[in-house]
Amino acid sequence: MSLTTRLFSRAAERAAARAADAVGDRTVISASERRRPGIRVGLTLTHVFLAVGLVVAGLGPILWLAKSAVTPTQDTLQQPFALWPNGIDWANLETAWNDIHIDQYFLNTVVIALGAWFVQLFVATTAGYALSVLRPRYAPILNALVLATLFIPGIVLLVPLYLTIVNPPLPGDVNLLNNYLAVWLPMGANAFNILLVKRFFDSLPREVFEAARTDGAGPFRLFWSIVLPMSKPILGVVSVFAIIAAWKDYLWPMLVLPDPAVQPLSVRLPAVQSQTELDVFLAALAIATLIPIAMFLLFQSVFLRSAGLGGAVKG
Repeated sequence: MSLTTRLFSRAAERAAARAADAVGDRTVISASERRRPGIRVGLTLTHVFLAVGLVVAGLGPILWLAKSAVTPTQDTLQQPFALWPNGIDWANLETAWNDIHIDQYFLNTVVIALGAWFVQLFVATTAGYALSVLRPRYAPILNALVLATLFIPGIVLLVPLYLTIVNPPLPGDVNLLNNYLAVWLPMGANAFNILLVKRFFDSLPREVFEAARTDGAGPFRLFWSIVLPMSKPILGVVSVFAIIAAWKDYLWPMLVLPDPAVQPLSVRLPAVQSQTELDVFLAALAIATLIPIAMFLLFQSVFLRSAGLGGAVKG
């Protein structure tokens, strides 16, 4: 083959490769079309419009609630979208905190959320570890039973679960009403979290487990020192689900916590709405949203920074 033929052959190969890359990267609008001024300006305006729309739809209600929390009632009713036409009323937050006893209900909600978080995380991780890593012979049966509970509507279990709380199978005359255990324990039996954690544990490298067992690690050491450090992302996901679910739950806490002194914000705020000024009630709602927002921001950083194998594989 002559030199000229070889050069033409190589040029043809490079052209074919560029064409293949162009076909592989081609979308609705090609790279050459994106370089046109009219299309580039149109795409930029579309992206800006979508970004602003998402921000307004996502943050708009939260920002409006924060604004209304320090706005007098008349301004909120007459000019709901005006930015403090007659000044800011910071006294709304103080009145909501003291007169409505938001501080007490806020503390009750934090206690309920933390207890529900611990119970759900403990049950989900231990059950997922048993089904995924330990894998006893009857693990498929347990997995099927856990999966089957997802098909049972929660409202069907409401009455039997309430009767169990009123008269639990414990020695003596025990009643769990107005006891936070009545909220924590049922929340721990969350089949969705168990299956979610199990699915994540299934994706972990088995070679690490075998190496740990070879070094003499028992089931508890393997769970505490190997599996949990590798599972930071899924622990963050379950934590967010658990705390948000406990923070917004209304029906079950209302049934098992009839005493107002131990009720959370989700139960007490609707009860005092008819007796409270609108501006003070909106301030109370704004205070109630602080923890969910803080938890989301906190665990969002955990999702981004945590690595699935971080802390487990060393040198």
